[in-house]
Amino acid sequence: MACGSVWGLAPRARSRVQQWPRPQEQLGWESGGWWDVDCLGSPVFTPIKADISGNITKIKAVYDTNPAKFRTLQNILEVEKEMYGIEWPKVGATLALMWLKRGLRFIQVFLQSICDGERDENHPNLIRVNATKAYEMALKKYHGWIVQKIFQAALYAAPYKSDFLKALSKGQNVTEEECLEKIRLFLVNYTATIDVIYEMYTKMNAELNYKV
Repeated sequence: MACGSVWGLAPRARSRVQQWPRPQEQLGWESGGWWDVDCLGSPVFTPIKADISGNITKIKAVYDTNPAKFRTLQNILEVEKEMYGIEWPKVGATLALMWLKRGLRFIQVFLQSICDGERDENHPNLIRVNATKAYEMALKKYHGWIVQKIFQAALYAAPYKSDFLKALSKGQNVTEEECLEKIRLFLVNYTATIDVIYEMYTKMNAELNYKV
């Protein structure tokens, strides 16, 4: 997905009292993938981008086997729970979506941290503080010591904030504040959608806390 179109592809979150969104709406593979933020080009984001893409592919593969049965993400979890028995939820699209939501939460916390103005006062143009916060909130507890060290090493390759925002703007002549405002608007539905998925996992007792 081109970075310049990221703002127009925010997922359409639904009210908690409505039916859970269709997988292709909530995960965006019809629209070209709001989740596939190619402009996160720094090496620090490479494993997260790869994980998100891989898990989307796994979920779509399950959905494509029977779109009528898997009308919503909740349908997928319910069918797999019955299908796999005691192996569930550590299997199939249920497991893929569990890890996907964590990667999406990383992006959400990271972008929100930048919008909130959180920074290293000694190095205000670095985004290491923002990426570290996102990792600690979304992924760290699920990673073993080796994976944590790999991420910490990758942080040193994090881009400058100015370069990152320029990439998000895809060369458009916009001010930093204009770019941040677009991110804030994008985050409204993006955050709500992720929250809905987390809530679904809690209600269905599908969350796992093992480390990789």
